[in-house]
Amino acid sequence: MAAPAGRRAARAAETEAALKEAARRVFAERGYLNTKITDITSAAGRAAGSFYNHFAGKDELLTALLTDMLEDNSARTDPEHDPDLSRRGAVRWHVAEFWHFYRRHLPEMVALREAATVSPEFGRRLQEIISADSAHLLGHLELVRAAGIPLPGDPRLLVSAVHCLLDQFAHTWLVLGGDGSRPPVDDDEAIDLLTDLLHRGLAGTPPEGFGTAT
Repeated sequence: MAAPAGRRAARAAETEAALKEAARRVFAERGYLNTKITDITSAAGRAAGSFYNHFAGKDELLTALLTDMLEDNSARTDPEHDPDLSRRGAVRWHVAEFWHFYRRHLPEMVALREAATVSPEFGRRLQEIISADSAHLLGHLELVRAAGIPLPGDPRLLVSAVHCLLDQFAHTWLVLGGDGSRPPVDDDEAIDLLTDLLHRGLAGTPPEGFGTAT
């Protein structure tokens, strides 16, 4: 006797979730490019053929993980969000959000970076993720100007520089374990260093006490 439709749907959803979680683990251990579909199904405890009931291939699975990742991030709200980047507290909030997002989704971020080196499609996906956040930051930079603080350059280039700094620093210390110059950095030290660097770059060197309110 066939299982009821509701039970079949629940089993399918359970298998899909197991494949996604296994993929995250295997990507973290072996890297996206070195991972085979059989590695994922083995880690998930599922038959190899079951993979294709849910995904056409490894690229489609990564796309599903990225979709989940972005939906998870967009669903998060924080009443402490401050858009005025002339204030150190606002800069720190944004840096901390990026850092913790990167840490939560380390397997996906590393896999996306690897996939983008060989796939134009994932290169575009990476740019889309960056562009979505760029529009958010560009609006915030207008508040810096409104505070009478001249920006150090073209706002679009400035946002690009901020993204490159945060992304590469996170990759170096969260993925590679550092650059060999010192022991690994803890989260608060990394966030505060990036905050002070970016705040001074955006707001200049303020007089004592300026911009420290949250």
